Amino acid sequence: MNSRYSAPAVAGETTAQALRRLLESPGIHQGPVCHDALSAKLVERAGFPLCFMGGFAVSSAQLGLPDVGLISYGEMVDHGCRITQAVSIPVIGDGDNGYGNHMNVKRTVKGFIRAGFAGILLEDQLSPKACGHTRGRKVVSREEAVMRIKAAIDARKESGSDIVILARTDSRQAVSLEEALWRSKAFADAGADAIFVDALASRDEMKAFCQISPLVPKMANMLEGGGKTPILSPSELQEIGYKLVGYPLSLIGVSIRAMEVCHFISRYECFLYRFT
Repeated sequence: MNSRYSAPAVAGETTAQALRRLLESPGIHQGPVCHDALSAKLVERAGFPLCFMGGFAVSSAQLGLPDVGLISYGEMVDHGCRITQAVSIPVIGDGDNGYGNHMNVKRTVKGFIRAGFAGILLEDQLSPKACGHTRGRKVVSREEAVMRIKAAIDARKESGSDIVILARTDSRQAVSLEEALWRSKAFADAGADAIFVDALASRDEMKAFCQISPLVPKMANMLEGGGKTPILSPSELQEIGYKLVGYPLSLIGVSIRAMEVCHFISRYECFLYRFT
C-alpha cells in the first residue's frame, strides 16, 4: 500500500490523464486540500501525487467566511487557474453544486476545464449549499442529481476534454444511508468516473458504500478535527475499498495556527520592548 508518492510523469499526458492513471493504479492515493498556489506547491514538493482545491479552504482563505455558497463560480475558476499553473500534479477542483441547474453545471465544467483542473467534484445539494458535515443540508431530487452528472459528462464531450468527473452526494445526512447508496449507484451508472458520499457515519457505512459499483473508484474525506466520518488510516481506507482520500483541513488548519503563533510572539515582543 503506497500512494503518497506519484509515479514518474508520462511525457505528453495531460493532468487529467495522469489522474486517470492514478485511479487505475494499485493502492490508495492521498491528496491534501490546498487553498492557494503556495499551498499547492507545498503539496507537490512533499511528494503527493495529487491535490484538491476545496471550497471550504478557499472560502476561508479568500473571504474569511464559511463554506455556505458565498464564493462564486468566477472566483473559484480564477483562483483555480492560479493553482493549476503553479504545479504539475493533477488538481481536483471543488465545483460545489455546479452553481445552479444542469445548464449551469455544463458552464462550470467547461470553466474548470479551461482553468486546467484534472478533475471536478460536483455535489447534489440545493442552493445555498452548506459545508459537508453541518446540519440542515438539503439535496435536489434524484432526477436533478443524476441530470447534473449527465450534464457534466456532456460538457466534457463538447469540450473534447478528459477531465475526471467525481460525483458527490450529501444525501446521507440530508435523507438516509439508503438514499446515498441509491444515488451513488445512479451516478456510477450515469458515467461518473469516481463517486463520493459525504459524512458517512461509521466504518460499516463506509464498507456498504464501497460495495456499490465496485469497479468505480471511491473517494473518502478525512475531516481532521471532528466530523461525522471516522478518521481512518490510508491502509484502513484501502482495505475497505477506497481509491482516493482528501484531507480538507490539514493545510488551512496549520496555516491558521502558524499565524496565531506569530501574532502571539509579536505581542510578546512588543510587551518586552515596553519594559527595556
